[in-house]
Amino acid sequence: MNLVPYGDRGLLVELPGTAEVVACADALRADPAAAGLLLDVVPGARTVLLVARPGVGVDRLRALVPAAASAPAAVAEGPELTVPVVYDGPDLAAVARLTGLDEAAVVAAHTGTPWRVAFGGFAPGFAYLVGGDPRLRVPRRPEPRTRVPAGAVGLAGEFSGVYPRASPGGWQLLGRTGLVLWDLDRDPPALLAAGATVRFVAVEAEEHR
Repeated sequence: MNLVPYGDRGLLVELPGTAEVVACADALRADPAAAGLLLDVVPGARTVLLVARPGVGVDRLRALVPAAASAPAAVAEGPELTVPVVYDGPDLAAVARLTGLDEAAVVAAHTGTPWRVAFGGFAPGFAYLVGGDPRLRVPRRPEPRTRVPAGAVGLAGEFSGVYPRASPGGWQLLGRTGLVLWDLDRDPPALLAAGATVRFVAVEAEEHR
């Protein structure tokens, strides 16, 4: 663990991996003592950014970190969202080859384990999901696509995710959902917030319309 000052009111906690990040963020959100000191807790792939409330010194944030950074993984208590997916993605066969599973088994693995929103990034509304079946850890595509459509569901490394809007991308695409991941007229705009549980459910194309 490493602590790095981040402006006048921020403290960046550097951790070994995503599992430690999720556990640390969970512990801080659940700590009553932290609630009066922290304005925000922002997890990343290997970091947790702590933002102090006005008038709170960074040194007081440092005192929160040792217990939170050593906390065991907690049971997810955030909201749960079901994401219907048509599993007809262009990389489904490639993922099957990479994992040694057949396509039906890939779908079963993706839907069979709940995922957890670890952090957001890349684009507004893009959530990095962790905790899925470890057999689905596959590399990104050798060459990214110039355009991935909104709603595409993919895999990359330990993560799964849903593209909130059309953009370039190199994730392995398993399928698509009709859910709107980012909507400025919604409060909050992001459908998938850090700490939420996501369950993917396979649907037929007719149900997706």
